[in-house]
Amino acid sequence: MLSVRDRAALLGLLDDPAPGVRQALLAHFLALGADGTQFLREVAHDPHRPLARHAAWYLAELKFGDPVTEFRSFIRSHHHALETGALLLSRTVAPNLDLGACGATLDQIAARCRELISKPASAREQCRIINRVLFHEWGFHGNTEHYTDPLNSFLSQVLVRRKGIPISLSVLYLLVAGRLDLELEPVGLPGHFVVGCFNGVAPFFVDPFDRGVFRDTAEILDLLRANNLTPTAADLAPTPVREVLCRSCRNLVNHYSAAGDTGRARLFAGFVQEFESTHQHHAT
Repeated sequence: MLSVRDRAALLGLLDDPAPGVRQALLAHFLALGADGTQFLREVAHDPHRPLARHAAWYLAELKFGDPVTEFRSFIRSHHHALETGALLLSRTVAPNLDLGACGATLDQIAARCRELISKPASAREQCRIINRVLFHEWGFHGNTEHYTDPLNSFLSQVLVRRKGIPISLSVLYLLVAGRLDLELEPVGLPGHFVVGCFNGVAPFFVDPFDRGVFRDTAEILDLLRANNLTPTAADLAPTPVREVLCRSCRNLVNHYSAAGDTGRARLFAGFVQEFESTHQHHAT
């Protein structure tokens, strides 16, 4: 087992971008074998986002375990970091996905936002900048033409194709905002998904599928009523990361079923069952 001192030293190096350091750490983890794998898995499933992302990158580079097993282990860990989960979900269909490249793209988007934000800036003002960068400069948009395309649900594909569905574009928005230390929350409405800000006097919502349009509480309620739904206060509450990822899997069950890919539909149905049973186990 790794000593406390060794673990601290490795944690201090995980986010070092220097190629020499990365190659040395890859060799070191390979030499550690099972102990190195266990250490990386513990960190990858930790809610501390930056280190989790880097640990997941090392796991992917070393090909420790198959992606499906890794995602199931993540579900069972009950420590659900949004970025780690979204990327591990992507790896279940793209085992050779470069997690580091995905993280670098998110870093690049956030860096551009940071250039344009003049501090002090309100949350709404910062969201306006994120909207400008994501939807105008980078061209992210809702895939209205092929809404049920399964690729719309995978963060890695959203970053490459620059289009997605409400939940995947909301995940993208949240990961960029998190890099800016802007506290936003996922909000899983019935039949739709948005991003919410609850830090001000009155909450406001951002709709990434509609190129970041702002909506207040009344407008969200009207949107639900327009879809023949009876809204409740609970509909506007932040959605746990567990449920965000589980809902992505539910979407993939439906979309793969519609595409006639029963094998992958069963795979993601299994993930849904894993999320639900793990949550039930921890809740009792």
